[in-house]
Amino acid sequence: MSEAGVDEAGRGPVIGPLVIACVVLNSTGLAFLRSYLRDSKELTPRARSRIYRLILSAADEIKVRVLEPREIDQAVESFERGLNELEAVATAELIDSLEQHVETVYVDSPDPLPDRYAEMIGSRLLRSTALVVAANHAESLFPHVAAASIVAKVERDRAIEELKREYGDFGSGYPSDPKTRRFIQQLASQGRELPPIVRKSWKTLDKLAH
Repeated sequence: MSEAGVDEAGRGPVIGPLVIACVVLNSTGLAFLRSYLRDSKELTPRARSRIYRLILSAADEIKVRVLEPREIDQAVESFERGLNELEAVATAELIDSLEQHVETVYVDSPDPLPDRYAEMIGSRLLRSTALVVAANHAESLFPHVAAASIVAKVERDRAIEELKREYGDFGSGYPSDPKTRRFIQQLASQGRELPPIVRKSWKTLDKLAH
């Protein structure tokens, strides 16, 4: 029997994409990976990369969705539940796109009411009949979600490095990062238009740009 886990990386930054990963594991793959899997934030970049390669070899299927700042801005400005709704829609699309049949999908919930988030996802499934189980801090509860957490983090880190080669070193992209703050403040002081990698709907942006 195969089950899947879903998690994201990059929800809070003011710069860069949000990446959602879905990882399908059968019992054999799960047994192989279990001792390695933990929340990606607890791992060094080197450890994440090593475990990421193990996940690639052990998983039945991996799907990744990259949500660009433009999509995030549109969701924040138009969706009733903002970013949560955007993530729910993208997660449902990932689950529906799976070629493997999965019985259960475990999801890390950004909503403080996980059952509500699970319903948001389940109501948008068009093809899959999987049971959606959402929980706060699910990466600490379900190894499938821990695997997805690692994949999402590695994929986002790669995307950020590509963006830095094009736009220069803007740091981590988080508003608390001094390098990120300087990057935005410098653009604002020069009267330059913010590039498409910046989430213009973020409330912290006004503080950074002034």
